[in-house]
Amino acid sequence: MGVLQTLAQNGRPAGLLLLASLWLSPIGGGLGRAVAQEQKQTLSYGELLQQVRQGNVSQVDLYLQQDVARVKLKGQPATAQALEVNLFQQNPELLRLLRQHDVKSTVVGSPSNQAAVGLLVNLLLGLMFLGLILLLLRRLGNMGGSPGQALSFGQSRARFQVATKTGTRFDDVAGIDEAKEELQEVVTFLKYPDRFTAIGARIPRGVLLIGPPGTGKTLLAKAIAGEAEVPFFSISGSEFVELFVGVGASRVRDLFKKAKEQAPCIVFIDEIDAVGRQRGVGFGGGNDEREQTLNQMLTEMDGFEGNTGVIVIAATNRPDVLDTALLRPGRFDRQVTVDLPTFQGRLGVLRVHARDKKLAPEVSLEAIARRTPGFSGAALANLLNEAAILTARRRLEAITPQEVEDAIDRVTIGLTLNPLMDGKKKYLIAYHEVGHALLVALLPHTDPLNKVTIIPRSGGIGGFSQQVFDEERLDGGLYTKAWLQSRITMALGGRAAEVVVFGEDEVTIGASNDLEVVTELAREMVVRYGMSELGLAALDDLDEHGRVQHLPDWLRRPDVVTQIDRQVHQILEKSFTEACTLLSQYRPLMDQLVDLLLERETLSGEEFQTVVDQYKTQVSARIAAAVGPAAGYTSP
Repeated sequence: MGVLQTLAQNGRPAGLLLLASLWLSPIGGGLGRAVAQEQKQTLSYGELLQQVRQGNVSQVDLYLQQDVARVKLKGQPATAQALEVNLFQQNPELLRLLRQHDVKSTVVGSPSNQAAVGLLVNLLLGLMFLGLILLLLRRLGNMGGSPGQALSFGQSRARFQVATKTGTRFDDVAGIDEAKEELQEVVTFLKYPDRFTAIGARIPRGVLLIGPPGTGKTLLAKAIAGEAEVPFFSISGSEFVELFVGVGASRVRDLFKKAKEQAPCIVFIDEIDAVGRQRGVGFGGGNDEREQTLNQMLTEMDGFEGNTGVIVIAATNRPDVLDTALLRPGRFDRQVTVDLPTFQGRLGVLRVHARDKKLAPEVSLEAIARRTPGFSGAALANLLNEAAILTARRRLEAITPQEVEDAIDRVTIGLTLNPLMDGKKKYLIAYHEVGHALLVALLPHTDPLNKVTIIPRSGGIGGFSQQVFDEERLDGGLYTKAWLQSRITMALGGRAAEVVVFGEDEVTIGASNDLEVVTELAREMVVRYGMSELGLAALDDLDEHGRVQHLPDWLRRPDVVTQIDRQVHQILEKSFTEACTLLSQYRPLMDQLVDLLLERETLSGEEFQTVVDQYKTQVSARIAAAVGPAAGYTSP
């Protein structure tokens, strides 16, 4: 009844008191007590404030994170359940009343998952940091092996092959016979060293292979190891240099240590310019990683300790950037040039790579070799592979000359696109390309025509005229003045054809690349070859690699520059006038060739030349018939 009295004192309605007394009567005692206990478990926020003011509250436990307070009233049994009150986020009035009435209050930390989430986040960050450390160690030390190799990043990464597993001999290397002859002595040194040491000869310490990419430098080094039947270590120059200073030098020491244990052997360093550049140009002066590595390599090759029986073979296509100390005798004693193959060399390369290809009987490797001047060994191998791919795509049994021709065009010019639809663009391109091709057939000092086509290629090429360049001229670089002038006139034939047929106002931008080529060629005739009115003077100060160095003061004078530009302009204007004159003279033939090209889209050099010869014969016959009787001419 104490609670009822309290509720009555607080002004509860009389009906509520009557209902409560009925619930507590013996008739409804069980149900009434249960509902009363459930009702007493909660209080509103306003009721809580009122109970505090009246001094009926003995203890308040505040659960701020859940916005709940648990209240115990005075007079409640100790085992009675506390009443729950929903709080607001801010409860300044309640806190003030609790302090004023000296009510015992406690702020209780409720169970929350924030601590667990924080612990999980910290654990994930720690695992990520550990993973980064392990990844760095793996990169530095190749942790693919045993756990003890975690700090083995200072060891050499050179690939090792015993003599019986190289699988390469000199017979597998073609097109570089001169280089093979130079290196044959190295093989003899390795196989029979006593022959040379008996008479006081010293085995060369290093051989530097110099040449353009794809000429077979790496293959040649493997062939040396295979012929000599000695162990073969191979590594790239970039694998020495790492982030930390001293790692590359440690790898060099480890490499030569392993090589000395396997001596006699060969150590092949590919792209040595990655580590052998000239010193003193790095950001760290003489203390950066690359220079430390180079210094250690110089010491190992020719230092206080000898490396008897270890021959270092290195390859590069940039010998101009190598340090001079690396190139001196005693380190790289020999420098062997591995150049682009000549006709016989290309023929040998084609024979090697044609062993596993199915060639039709009409395919001539000699014809392919003549069609590919300037190709490297790798380019020739790629050429035959492209021909094989085209053969498989067209579902043929063997490679035919057409697949070889298409492969050459694909490698040198680009992929074939869909033919152009009949229209003005196709008409313009046909006259442009026939202008080039017709001058090739008419000029006396040009290389023969291979083909002319108006089938577009990738890279924005609408068509092209292709020549077969003379092998001796290309390999020897013996270009005469007459050939250069004819070359410029032929290159301007496309623009000349547009002017002759369509007029000055209808020329297109199709000759932009032609103009760049002829301008550079005419300038070289003036400033390098002495083929102008300025006389026999080299007006460009070039280094051994063709790069322009500082110009002398007299070449910087405005009058000299003006004279050079004037001579270049005269050469171009003379060639363009000649091209326009010839094409105007042979305009009917040009129209006939354009019609034939529009019909077939591609003409071979033989077909083109046949039409030109027939036209010349007909013109000669008409001239003879017209002037013969008047001049008293009689046919023989």
